[in-house]
Amino acid sequence: MSEFDPRIVRVSIEIDGSLNVFEGLWVTASGKKYANPKQNECEVRIANLRRESADYLLKETSPFNQAKRRKRIIVDAGRESFGVFRLFEGDITECSISQPPDSILTIKAKTGQFDKGNVVSSYQAATTPLSTIAKGVADTLGLSLVFEATDRNVANYSFTGGALRQVDRLSDVGGVNAFVDDGRLIVKNYNVPLREVSHVLSAKSGLVGLPETTEQGVKVRFFLVPSVKLGGQLTVESAINPAVNGDYTIYQLAFEVSNRDVPFYYIAECKRKGAK
Repeated sequence: MSEFDPRIVRVSIEIDGSLNVFEGLWVTASGKKYANPKQNECEVRIANLRRESADYLLKETSPFNQAKRRKRIIVDAGRESFGVFRLFEGDITECSISQPPDSILTIKAKTGQFDKGNVVSSYQAATTPLSTIAKGVADTLGLSLVFEATDRNVANYSFTGGALRQVDRLSDVGGVNAFVDDGRLIVKNYNVPLREVSHVLSAKSGLVGLPETTEQGVKVRFFLVPSVKLGGQLTVESAINPAVNGDYTIYQLAFEVSNRDVPFYYIAECKRKGAK
């Protein structure tokens, strides 16, 4: 990456019902996203946030606050040459602040955390297409639906419990990969990458270090690019370790970004495409 292509790290935080965008402050963010019902997670550290904004978040996330309200956080990152893209979207779970004089606010968040406490009941007709059930789950969670699984009929579907647990239920009854990623409910066949979501990774396209073989397939570190998505395809081309070359499906995607420090990476863990 060119040193003349400045980074952008933008954080949007819901404060008192309004989404406030912060850019230009010192920011670092790290997190992990999973292509399964496990909640994605993120930690953001931001310096010199306005005092009233920091106070609001600290009060709202206090364990002594009984009036729980949804507090969203969105992290976008990119470079001036291609703009920003979504890294994480979720609900703030806790906040803490550093000792003076630094005034660094640490914010932790998880995908769908607010929906965990909402109890819902859903019943379908005797035989219902999986795509119809998935659409109902997405609507309940306020998400858009990306359905790329083989559709099938599900008999006597019913669910009662925390709204977010519907994603687990959907995975079980459909035998599919179902997960939430940045405002979308994604449903796809097991270890089949999302359509039209792929990236060729080599030393020329941002690969950092050597690909690491794992029990599942491969683990790679590379510079942030907008074409890489959780559940998408990654084609590895390593000149030094050609044994790992091939097509993979990303099942776990971690990120480490900062607008003023060294990190600006994805760390992807992948399975060989089509492996059982």
